[in-house]
Amino acid sequence: MVPLRSISIFTFGFLLLFLCSSLAEQQQFAVDGKVLELDESNFEAAISTFDYMFVDFYAPWCGHCKRLSPELDKASVNLAVLKQPVVIAKVDADKYSRLASKYEIDGFPTLKIFMHGVPTDYYGPRKADLLVRFLKKFVAPDVSVLNSDSAISEFIEEAGKNFPIFIGFGLNESVISHLAVKYKKSAWFSVAKDFSDKTMEFYDFDKVPALVALHLTYNEQSIFYGPFEEKFLEDYIKQSLLPLVLSINQDTLKSLKDDKRKIVLTIVEDEDDERSKGLVKLLKAAASANRDLVFAFVGFKQWQDFAESFEVSKKIKLPKMIVWDGDVEYFSVIGSDSVEDEDQGSQITRFLKGYREGSVIQKHIISDDYKAFRNSMFLIGALILVLVVILVSMMMQSVKEEPSREQVDHPGSSTSLSEARVALRSGDKEDKID
Repeated sequence: MVPLRSISIFTFGFLLLFLCSSLAEQQQFAVDGKVLELDESNFEAAISTFDYMFVDFYAPWCGHCKRLSPELDKASVNLAVLKQPVVIAKVDADKYSRLASKYEIDGFPTLKIFMHGVPTDYYGPRKADLLVRFLKKFVAPDVSVLNSDSAISEFIEEAGKNFPIFIGFGLNESVISHLAVKYKKSAWFSVAKDFSDKTMEFYDFDKVPALVALHLTYNEQSIFYGPFEEKFLEDYIKQSLLPLVLSINQDTLKSLKDDKRKIVLTIVEDEDDERSKGLVKLLKAAASANRDLVFAFVGFKQWQDFAESFEVSKKIKLPKMIVWDGDVEYFSVIGSDSVEDEDQGSQITRFLKGYREGSVIQKHIISDDYKAFRNSMFLIGALILVLVVILVSMMMQSVKEEPSREQVDHPGSSTSLSEARVALRSGDKEDKID
């Protein structure tokens, strides 16, 4: 029988060890305004310790990462003193490849916000002051309740321009609370309880309830008067998360990944010239009447590699419109390969009508791997030609040196050429291995 005293000592020792372990962990992850350096041994413990953690997955050799580092140091101080602090951490994803693989890190820096351990991609500003304002969103209420005109103005000012803003005038917060939680990473949500006729006039709605969606960056606004059943409400919110016409670049392209709508993509020569800007205005009008589709545009000058994925080159007449599924398939509308300068609005209408009627040709985008393969065919052909010339030269030299062997077959020559082709094909495959 074990003495009672021995049990008490053992229990006390176990509790002491547990307390010491907890204190050590708390000290390891202290909220002191400093950026945490994490690795594979403590990353999971860190994201389970804090409700909100902003993580910079970086590489030591990355120039963008080096420029971002001092901004994170400055932002970390201000974020640590919030009522609900946001902790900033860094991970050398080049060194800790298992973490990089787990969280799908494919470029540097990759920024993610972990809310209660769940990661969300971050595409917002990177300057310290804007970063602080941006991250405050993630610790703000799911639905802010606004009780005056000034509260509405302050809410919009605090929200900034990086996310769309939804304001439910005359709506109870319970109507949108579920969807506000679901789409918190993508937008600001609020309800206005008390407001003046002047506010109604300013936001251009004439009855309540009304849900107003604002895209301050694009100077766009839309109004939804119901019905406020969740299905219809969610459809409106999803369609309003993006501007009417989206300019495609590497950052905005990522915002399309959760949207299941087809993308009407217009490829222009230069998105900054006046003709392109005029076309975008016409596309906005079409987008307003076709909210089941995403409208977007990209300049060949701004992103040539992306445009070339859709069989566009310097010889192709632009603008060109296609409908893209956001993945590997797209559709050309028969008879609407390009948009002429005259009466572009009617041409856009015909394009959309042709698409909806199924008058299309289905195609696949030209991937980078395929373009590299296609370009390499010229090199492979040249190498084979050189091999043939060398083999012929060797055979002729052999004939000159040993005339008595003229009638002997040379199966080895044919075999060498086949082996060369196999070697070239094998080499092409090896180049694609990451």
